Amino acid sequence: MPARLHVAAPLIDGAEFSLPDGAARHVQVLRLQPGAALTLFDGSGAEWTAEVVQMTRSSVVVRIGARREIDRELPLRITLALGVPTNERMDAVVEKATELGVAAIQPLLCERSVLRLAGERAEKRRDHWQSVAVAACEQSGRNRLPLVEPIRPLSAWLASLSTSTPNETRWLLSTSEASALPSHPHDRAVIALSGPEGGLSLAEEDAARQRGFEPVSLGPRVLRADTAPLALLAHLGLNAR
Repeated sequence: MPARLHVAAPLIDGAEFSLPDGAARHVQVLRLQPGAALTLFDGSGAEWTAEVVQMTRSSVVVRIGARREIDRELPLRITLALGVPTNERMDAVVEKATELGVAAIQPLLCERSVLRLAGERAEKRRDHWQSVAVAACEQSGRNRLPLVEPIRPLSAWLASLSTSTPNETRWLLSTSEASALPSHPHDRAVIALSGPEGGLSLAEEDAARQRGFEPVSLGPRVLRADTAPLALLAHLGLNAR
């Protein structure tokens, strides 16, 4: 199978161009030679065949082939909003959520959040998570990139949402007074809210309910902050219609 590379630039059938530095390094690490086949995608939903035509120590020139419209997306648009877990767990959540088909990820700062990020540190971490999503798309075959949104306080993010929308299901992952998770939502768009280590506070859950979030349960076991959202995505992916 040809290597798949994301290129954040317009791709034109038949054109020759030098790959951006990151993609060029990938080709060099794989020790590909002129004539080697590649698959390129720009995140818009399509992919292109390509061929390496020239390599130097500092650049890789490719020739773009045919555009292919290949849809590997879920029939649901799922936005995952979660309290950022500690250490490298967020990297794993972004990677696996991308593989499972998430459309967007909203990192949140909550009352019980251990990891606190703001300013330049928050922007650098967000850029890093977006690069993790790109790599996961390259590996999994997705041609659309999920957007990792800037980190926001939960209260501010909830305040930015309308109280309800007619075509959007909102679920709050909760361990108290929650109904069983349905096999599939009644809408084509889902926002799933999940807390950090220790979960959301009662006040945060109440604020989410006021914005139309329905508490749902993933079962009798208490899942980690990085496990619960992935379990929800796997459930939705397997039951999507």
